[in-house]
Amino acid sequence: MSTAAATPARTGQVLADLLPVSRVRDAALVLGGAALTGLAAQISVPVPGSPVPVTGQTFAALLVGTALGAGRGFLALALYAVAGLAGVPWFASGTSGVAPSFGYILGMILASTVVGALARRGADRSVLRMAGTMLVGEAIIYAVGVPYLALATGMSATAAIAAGLTPFLIGDALKAALAMGALPTAWKFANKR
Repeated sequence: MSTAAATPARTGQVLADLLPVSRVRDAALVLGGAALTGLAAQISVPVPGSPVPVTGQTFAALLVGTALGAGRGFLALALYAVAGLAGVPWFASGTSGVAPSFGYILGMILASTVVGALARRGADRSVLRMAGTMLVGEAIIYAVGVPYLALATGMSATAAIAAGLTPFLIGDALKAALAMGALPTAWKFANKR
């Protein structure tokens, strides 16, 4: 056995890769990632003056992407979106279908994919790298969600930023802080096994 194979760094892996490889594992992870996102979306607090509530959905989407990797993260969030469009009531506050906030869900699909790719390159191994990964993911969600909100509601860009970005920054910073602690800690435990 080579020294490189015995090192605990596990470069090129995401947390889900530590489980035994099988198609059943991958299917279960994708279904679980979609379900986690749907459950987290039920943690929903209305924001006065905004059609977009504060939810646990973005945290779940970024966590799913980081833990599952780009491919499985994409599939999990795509399944979440398609099932919600088909009528599964697991968007924010038990809703389904297209709403002015649907752009954020599209952004979550892309963000989950990107943070998953970054995690495979080790971005989930330290607090500092995880902070950068979460910032990139959040920026992607807003880059898709805010323009969609403006188009769907007829808001100006300024109004869409005020209603769909500004009220969420503090909450997103707290969600990012949770992820910054959780994922590097999970790797530390995994590397001790």
